[in-house]
Amino acid sequence: MEHWNRIKIAKCQILITNFFVLLLGLFMATMAAVTHFGDHFTVIRQVALERNPYEAMHYWAFYVGISLAGLLSLGAALSTIATVREAHGLMAAGFLCFALSFCVQVQVAFWRFHNPTQVEDAVLDTYDLVYDQAMKSPSSSWWQELATIQDTDCLQRIGNFLWTHSSIASTLTCTSLALTVYAMMLCAFLWFAIHSYCGLDRKGRYTLTPRAHGCQPQEPSLFRWTKDGVPQCPSEA
Repeated sequence: MEHWNRIKIAKCQILITNFFVLLLGLFMATMAAVTHFGDHFTVIRQVALERNPYEAMHYWAFYVGISLAGLLSLGAALSTIATVREAHGLMAAGFLCFALSFCVQVQVAFWRFHNPTQVEDAVLDTYDLVYDQAMKSPSSSWWQELATIQDTDCLQRIGNFLWTHSSIASTLTCTSLALTVYAMMLCAFLWFAIHSYCGLDRKGRYTLTPRAHGCQPQEPSLFRWTKDGVPQCPSEA
């Protein structure tokens, strides 16, 4: 009976955890959209340079953010449905989504730790290239490019905005890592619990109530437990 209580507690915990994971996925998707469509980033990305140091990093950050948001949301949805329906197949799929998102997050955290200023450097390098081109060709269109950047923000404010954006992204990554690890542990525990203790009721649905040898299929609520924790048939209980 104590093990059954632990399973019920784990089910409540994974439902609560999945709620926060869904919120986190929404925040990540919002951050990715701001990164891709925000004026501060778009004005740097659209600079017509033969080699734009920031453009590749811009698309990389957007696709990674969207992928993480999708994996986290899918994992939370699958594990929630698996918890409600007590389906170990869906629980395994949810665990796989969390595992994939964990691997991506570890790579992002590792890259951020070893290259803390790479994004800022790429933006500033792009700005410097535009400034140099404008100085070399006063009558060219580079002055318009430089004026567009200056109209969006001055160089100092661009640096401050990038620092704030990076701090929020790092906070989301750390929070996501913690929630993902916890969700994976809960998924693994519930998968083993469902796989080991599930029976089939009259309608063919999985239940977490174990069935003793020789008992007829019954509704889950009709099962009782003995003092020794051995499942009994209703007549024996």
